[in-house]
Amino acid sequence: MKKVILSVAVVMAIGLTSCKNETKQEKESTETKTEVSKDMAMADISFGVRGNCGMCKKTIEKAVNKVEGVASANWDVDKKKIDVSFDDSKTDEMAIHNAIAASGYDTEKVAGSEEAYSNLPGCCKYEHDMVMNQSGDKNEEDHSDNDH
Repeated sequence: MKKVILSVAVVMAIGLTSCKNETKQEKESTETKTEVSKDMAMADISFGVRGNCGMCKKTIEKAVNKVEGVASANWDVDKKKIDVSFDDSKTDEMAIHNAIAASGYDTEKVAGSEEAYSNLPGCCKYEHDMVMNQSGDKNEEDHSDNDH
């Protein structure tokens, strides 16, 4: 009798353990699918933004990072260009342009808010005809390295 009870207990323990492992594998599979979906929704964009200095960089990046769905933003002071990574199921490119414009800075598609621009520190007041989205390469007409 003891052998029968022990055998039944062992069979039940094996059965419960295998069910638990199948559930765990199913859950891991679902989590993997979710991660793939998140990766597929991410988009990367780059565009020009006028500005001058490190304070501009902080203000521009802060404005972009407040937009829901933005994962990262990096404005290059020298190139006058921002690189943004965002979840395109939560926001779009125009929302990002509008957020920057609301902080007082011109983008390639949206002019900055005049009110916000007037409240920028003096060092951040850029020329409105400033070239944006520069390659960072030297200008062909720059002869500063030549000896003439």
